[in-house]
Amino acid sequence: MDVIIDHVIEEFQLPLKSPILIFSLILLIILLAPVILQRIRIPGIIGLIISGIIIGPAGLNILEKSLFVDVFSTIGLLYIMFIAGLELDLNEFKVTRNKSVLFGILTFTIPIAIGFPVCHYLLGFDVNASLLTSSMFATHTLVTYPIVSRLGVSKNIAVAITVGGTILTDTAVLILLAVILGAHQGGLTQEFWIRLAISLVLFSAFMFLVIPRIAKWFFRSLESERHSHYIFVLSVVFFSAFLAEIAGLESIIGAFVAGLALNKLIPHSSALMNRIEFIGNSLFIPFFLISVGMIVDVSVILSGPMALVIAGTLTVVAIFGKWTAAFFTQKIFKFSKGQRKLIFGLSSAHAAATLAVILVGYNAGILDDNILNGTVVLILVTCIIASFATESAAKMIIKNADEDEEVHLPYGPNNEYILIPIANLINIDKVLDFAVLIKEKKSVNPLAILTVVPNTDEAEKSIVKAKQGLERFLRETTASDTQATVKATIDHNAASGISRTAKEIMADIILLGWPQKTGFLDKLIGDKMESILENTDKTLFICNFEIPLTNHKRIFVIVPPNAELEEGFAIWVNKLAKLSVELSIPINLNCNEETYKAILRFAKEKKVPLSINYNYFNEWVDFLILSRKISDDDLIIMVSARRAHISHFGLLDGVPAKLERYFPSASKMVIYPQ
Repeated sequence: MDVIIDHVIEEFQLPLKSPILIFSLILLIILLAPVILQRIRIPGIIGLIISGIIIGPAGLNILEKSLFVDVFSTIGLLYIMFIAGLELDLNEFKVTRNKSVLFGILTFTIPIAIGFPVCHYLLGFDVNASLLTSSMFATHTLVTYPIVSRLGVSKNIAVAITVGGTILTDTAVLILLAVILGAHQGGLTQEFWIRLAISLVLFSAFMFLVIPRIAKWFFRSLESERHSHYIFVLSVVFFSAFLAEIAGLESIIGAFVAGLALNKLIPHSSALMNRIEFIGNSLFIPFFLISVGMIVDVSVILSGPMALVIAGTLTVVAIFGKWTAAFFTQKIFKFSKGQRKLIFGLSSAHAAATLAVILVGYNAGILDDNILNGTVVLILVTCIIASFATESAAKMIIKNADEDEEVHLPYGPNNEYILIPIANLINIDKVLDFAVLIKEKKSVNPLAILTVVPNTDEAEKSIVKAKQGLERFLRETTASDTQATVKATIDHNAASGISRTAKEIMADIILLGWPQKTGFLDKLIGDKMESILENTDKTLFICNFEIPLTNHKRIFVIVPPNAELEEGFAIWVNKLAKLSVELSIPINLNCNEETYKAILRFAKEKKVPLSINYNYFNEWVDFLILSRKISDDDLIIMVSARRAHISHFGLLDGVPAKLERYFPSASKMVIYPQ
């Protein structure tokens, strides 16, 4: 008994030595700290940093800085920068690129212009420390973005240019960091600039030309091995960080660029993205934030007035610099006060990128304990201020929102219902991926996967067997944080079972795989499809994905005249816009001018970001003239119409057959609007 007690006492001696006990303590902090502080409306990131201060060597000395902590901390740091590059909406950036670039320049240069003289002349830092600290003022982390998303103002142009400006300012700060480190280590000689330029060119060429091609090949070759996709992505991140170091850059630059390189290949609503964010936000990133707190020495802050002066000055300069950038942005683009406040709230929070820059400078010996501790105070204060400013601004914008009449969807985003009938398991995974991308995230209804079995004595056994065959696909949708359910019905034929179920659950959209029957396109798209079209009034998507969705380079859409007059017009435009945003690819729109204007009007009223290249098209007799513009990596989407509807005309019936015959290796989709 005494031996056991002695062993327990030894294990709990401070600082803790047992990796198992250390890991258990870290997990407990990750679990409880954010929950406790969120009750008093303080961001969880602050709770983790404070926890690190308490348990660190300068606090209660429960944990010490060890190899175990350093490894997980490094992984978390790289993970933060990778997700920062991965989550940037490149499609939205293209739409607002001019405004985003100007805001990026303002939010980068103004904080540095204000911060450098303050750090150099007022606080007495040397040139390198002053420049690195002031560049930290230019960074911002979109900590408060979930607030604008929750309140429904994420489509406001002020949000779009702030998110877009993040690309420019974060990239510029990371390049400036490389320059400052070069100056600190050996001077900015001609050899340094040549080496830096060559390194950037070679590194960028490899990351943006080679890595995406390897990733496309990997995702396509091992499409069914979904768990290996995550391992591949992690390998790319850490290998990119290593290559950045070889090139004379910082490893965080490599991780950030890896995120940008894989951005288009990992849709924001995909299962892979969900896995990346889930594991990062659950383990690696919180571990990093705790380790940051462990570095902080509270005694340094309390040792004298100078430490408090530095912390207060850094915080005031950071907040004033971002407010000034938001003010000039408002005046230039004639935004409202609410939009200015929203830009300030989104861009004033300093967290991930700020920590990354300061820690690199601290480890290189450029920055001292006062600056590190002052930066932690800055993070605590700016995250709190940004949270309150963003929520207040979002509510102000909602209150003063334009009351003009909008083009309404025939269903609410909270109750959208998508039905996916499955005749066989061929390519079902691609159809489900498509469903996950276009589904309204606010909808409480799960994706309904339907299997229709013949009305025979073996019907019940067939239902059980069909459900078992679909279990793997249910796990995939759950991994993307999208709920799905399997529905089975007994009917004499599939078409009648689909039609009846669609009415029973009041489905808004039906997603069908491309029929496999030979010659089905000789008469529209076959008897089964004909029956479904005649017996349902739902928007119907008939899909044939030859390659993974992320491998497409654009969405090639062909729309007939008067399509804007159909009741389901808003549905398919909304879904194509969501698909374009998720895949970060543009829409090549081929239609007449009236339809084009209607689509633009819908996008403006619904505040939907659209990246459209418009081509006037009305040559339906010579439809194949479009073949000159279509390539195998296009997703061809043909908007058709049911017979006797306002946008239907005879030539439409032959288009699906031509798509099948002349574009056999391209992904295709035919849409029949409600």
